[in-house]
Amino acid sequence: MDLIHVRLLTTPALTGRTVDLLTADRHVLNLVVLASAAPGPAADLLECDVVKGAANQVLGDLRGLGIDRDGSIAVDEVEIMFSRWAERLEAAEPTTLVHTPLWAAVEANIRASGTYLPSFYLYLVIAGLIGSVGIMTNSQILIVAAMVVGPEYGAITSIALGLDRGNRRRVRDGLRALALGFTLAILVTLGFAVLVRQAGLQSHAFDLGLRPVSNLINTPNLLSATVAVLAGVVGIVSLAEARSSALLGVFISVTTIPAASDVSVSIAFGAWSGALGSLLQLLLNVVLLVLVGVLTLRIQRRLWRFAARRLGGSTGRWGPGPR
Repeated sequence: MDLIHVRLLTTPALTGRTVDLLTADRHVLNLVVLASAAPGPAADLLECDVVKGAANQVLGDLRGLGIDRDGSIAVDEVEIMFSRWAERLEAAEPTTLVHTPLWAAVEANIRASGTYLPSFYLYLVIAGLIGSVGIMTNSQILIVAAMVVGPEYGAITSIALGLDRGNRRRVRDGLRALALGFTLAILVTLGFAVLVRQAGLQSHAFDLGLRPVSNLINTPNLLSATVAVLAGVVGIVSLAEARSSALLGVFISVTTIPAASDVSVSIAFGAWSGALGSLLQLLLNVVLLVLVGVLTLRIQRRLWRFAARRLGGSTGRWGPGPR
């Protein structure tokens, strides 16, 4: 069973109400209360384990008490627990509850990916360079490698979360990072592609105009838009359900980094129509990924809430009433 460990620092005035709330929920296990365990106004320490699917309601109730204002709430994943009680609880719960995403953790992961350190721009530039080599040598393997290296999807999901939550600063920071990062990647890759052309290091087939990889990238159409939409859906779902293999598939299915690389290569080799097509491909895919990300976040939350109401009755809580 998926469990989280919750550590609370509360004021003595809130401790009793917090204990009552936690003991009334059958999905809370291993509750421990240590009075006056910490210095300061929030002196009481409480720890417990919560079934992950029910944690959205529990954490919401705890914040409703004001614990996060007067004290703190810390959450960790429970990797392994040996408990017959937990095993019996898992056997009695619906599968939907066991696998419900912990939305606070999902959003925290998205926010973390929206932190734009210097390495973010370095990865974009390196991905662009790898992609340009793949284009000039007609190597699809290198194109896939460039997609995997590129960090842009973290910024895209951060923008989507910002739009969903009405956080203008997050949206602005994400757009600025993408604009600066892709511009830097295109400029550096352009310089590299010019040097390759002058040295004559491009493949003979590419030099003769046989450019299947480039032609695929710089031709935005309904099919490429469809892939971007589907990848956007899969990306958000995989983030919510922590499916890394599916998320990796998103990285290697959307033409963002390869499009930026092809802009540079096309300019370096005088293929202006190809550069324009690649730029349009890049912009189209980023816009679609953001819009689909916002819609998928909202729809996914509503679907899980609907499932919660179906299983928990009119109160919206999971499972039977207080034990």
